[in-house]
Amino acid sequence: MTLSVAQIDRETDQLVGEWLTLTEVARRLNLSAGRAKQLLKDRKLIGVRRGGGEPQVPAAFLGKDDVVKGLPGTLTVLLDAGYDDVESLRWLFTPDETLPGSPVDAIVAGRHTEVKRRAQALAF
Repeated sequence: MTLSVAQIDRETDQLVGEWLTLTEVARRLNLSAGRAKQLLKDRKLIGVRRGGGEPQVPAAFLGKDDVVKGLPGTLTVLLDAGYDDVESLRWLFTPDETLPGSPVDAIVAGRHTEVKRRAQALAF
């Protein structure tokens, strides 16, 4: 499987806010650069290009020493629902008053089951 990294639009870029390069992801998670890239290939994380250079990942996707619990499963559900990487990022970072906050905020807060349930509903 090859690494495919989308180019992000300005609106989604601003929704996300803080980004980390793959090098920074590897450093934060104490991984090799190759292993950090494998997280993208395995769809445990989403990376995008922001003005060239190496892929970047939303900082919110990382906990203290690992990918935020529940994120990889949610990314899989969004892919199965037909969302591409940029659409997935837009959905994850768009505020939803019924959560409250954004879906990624809910995942970080440990409410990933609720977010996955909502993502599954997108496919219908």
